[in-house]
Amino acid sequence: MPQTEITASVPALDESGRPQNFGWARFPWFIYDRSRLTVPPRNISESDRYFIFSPTHLVVFEILDDGYLGYVGISIASLKDRKRSTHTVITPFPLGSFDLPGDSETGSVKFRQKKNLLNFAAMGDGVKIIKMDIPRYGHHRSLRGEVVLTPPPAAESLVTNTPWRGGRNAFCYSRHSPLYSVEGVIQFGTMELIFTRGNGWGIFDWNRGVRPRTDLRFWAAGCGQSEGRQVGFSVGYNSADSSQGTENAFSLDGRLHKLDQVTFHIPADRLAPWRFTSNDNRLEMAFSPNQERDDNHQMFFYSLRRRQCFGFFSGRVTLDDGSEFPFQGLTGIAERRKSKL
Repeated sequence: MPQTEITASVPALDESGRPQNFGWARFPWFIYDRSRLTVPPRNISESDRYFIFSPTHLVVFEILDDGYLGYVGISIASLKDRKRSTHTVITPFPLGSFDLPGDSETGSVKFRQKKNLLNFAAMGDGVKIIKMDIPRYGHHRSLRGEVVLTPPPAAESLVTNTPWRGGRNAFCYSRHSPLYSVEGVIQFGTMELIFTRGNGWGIFDWNRGVRPRTDLRFWAAGCGQSEGRQVGFSVGYNSADSSQGTENAFSLDGRLHKLDQVTFHIPADRLAPWRFTSNDNRLEMAFSPNQERDDNHQMFFYSLRRRQCFGFFSGRVTLDDGSEFPFQGLTGIAERRKSKL
């Protein structure tokens, strides 16, 4: 399927606030200006998520403004004993009050509630810094620390701007960057989670847009090191029209290798092995789930449910030059997300 690659800056919205310039890009060329939107603020959806992991732990940081529901959460999953701990703050009708930036390259996101602090800061050269200070994370434990996410030089991300079928104003502008090395320390109670170069990896998931009334989304991403190379991937689909740019790509040493359609073969038992295949036969991948997290929220007539599996990916991909690259044991996430009004 032909896809439209955007190679220069273009506005994601026209002057009347309608989405335009659909396609995909290697850099965040789409210019998003929330002030142009003419839909009710309750229909606007914006989120910043980070997934970082070491050989022993995976940590999820998220700030979500889904109009009806505001969600700030940190989850820590042990990849060895399969235990999880989550701290969340739910805010009804945030309606833009989180002040999430319209640019994924610049600006900071800071959430502070009483003594709790979660801060995402964008630095120069694509570097990201996450700071956290949660005195009462749970079970009489605190969570404090700082981690630095560094991309490879001139790294390319998978950036898409897609409309929803049948929704005149609904669209999703996304950036998926499964390519960071992570360094830092998180103090979790009496335990230290240590991330070092070569043993710490990170994924950045950034979304802005106007939500349809209902959406069912599948997404998976992972990164790490294989064959002595820095590798990562992001694959997914939902009810949006992806004819001009799918959310599927493989990253090798920071360079993007674009894929077409990818199918998730999900077993009835979600903790059984999954398969992923592409219609162009460029990707064949297996996923071995380590554990599952079920996240369910209801706010009046709005509902959001996510089932996230953490685990390990292995397979092979055909690169743009036609060569085949095998990869083994990439840590990552696969999720099913359903929202409904």
